[in-house]
Amino acid sequence: MRYGAYGLVEVLGEANAVIVLDQMLKTSEVEYETKDTKCGGHVLVFVSGEVAAVSAAVERVTTNPLCKIFASAVVSNPSEEMIGIVEEFKARAKK
Repeated sequence: MRYGAYGLVEVLGEANAVIVLDQMLKTSEVEYETKDTKCGGHVLVFVSGEVAAVSAAVERVTTNPLCKIFASAVVSNPSEEMIGIVEEFKARAKK
């Protein structure tokens, strides 16, 4: 499967992750891929879609944030390795 882009946003706490994800999904045609919880309660949320849609979703939550955004990125045309990393996060989340 190929993705146009991944959008990544890092926040503190599961509740903030849900709020950010909701905003991203309402902003443009993106799909929730997975999340990864890191040390200290940081949560990295992944969405995917066309580059313009992912860019709009990430921009929406970073320009007018409802919570502190620690990091964000748009990865356009992700490599097979990047796709593999996201798939590993998905598999780990299902356990």
